[in-house]
Amino acid sequence: MTINKLALTSRIVEFDDRSIHLTECGEGFPVLMLHGGGAGASGMSNYSRNVEALAQHFRVLVPDMQGYGRSSKGVDRADPFGDLSSAMLGLLDALDIPTAHVVGNSLGGACALRMALDCPERVTSLVLMGPGGVNTTRSVPTPGLRLLLNYYKGSGPSKEKLERFIRDYLVYDGSLVPDEVIERRYQDSLDPEVVASPPLQGPKGIPNFKKYDFTRDSRLQRCETPCLVLWGAEDKVNRPSGGQALQKRMPNCDLYLFSNTGHWVQWERAVEFNACTIGFLQSHTL
Repeated sequence: MTINKLALTSRIVEFDDRSIHLTECGEGFPVLMLHGGGAGASGMSNYSRNVEALAQHFRVLVPDMQGYGRSSKGVDRADPFGDLSSAMLGLLDALDIPTAHVVGNSLGGACALRMALDCPERVTSLVLMGPGGVNTTRSVPTPGLRLLLNYYKGSGPSKEKLERFIRDYLVYDGSLVPDEVIERRYQDSLDPEVVASPPLQGPKGIPNFKKYDFTRDSRLQRCETPCLVLWGAEDKVNRPSGGQALQKRMPNCDLYLFSNTGHWVQWERAVEFNACTIGFLQSHTL
């Protein structure tokens, strides 16, 4: 497959005790794109409507995050955002990339934000779409998030569970999601290693709230990384009020709320997402 004569390549990058499946396209300043944490999620399935546009301007890096897709499995339940951050910073090290823009949806947004807090010198700018870990300890989980966390519990994974989540909770208009997207996600969710150790679970034991909710991390107010937050006004997984919570605390945070849009802004509103993301990243490219 090619994108405007730019090759789309795929490989496994190994470092430390991890192996990360990476898809890459384009040239220029690197943009690391981190996917969400739903059952069967992977990098390219999350960003299928965005890579082509961004690769015209940047070197686009789309990994399957630790625990997902063709990458190594297992995520530290005591500090999942920190573990994912370490994995993605390690990936940048393995690629000899000192700094990058980081784009993250949902769980990927939480990972991206944790990267900026842990190693601000490595993250040139952030684009966060409905990120996890915002106000999560200040109210009960949304019905959409509960479905995510319980997918592998009870009767175990099923196509009915996944279809309900995607059509009724992930997007604003579930009728627009092709059947093949659901089928592919379902088949990927059946990976025996993932079933044995689901990467997205609730906290184990008494949680350290600071590690699960960025609004309780004092570093957030000192994070000067330029940040663009994109949130669907009808998000049923992570509450849109999280956008205002981030803008209130982060010194350089812009916020864009999309009407009639759910949790998957980059898929539901791809044209607008691509345009505003490219413009934002270009304005902050070194």
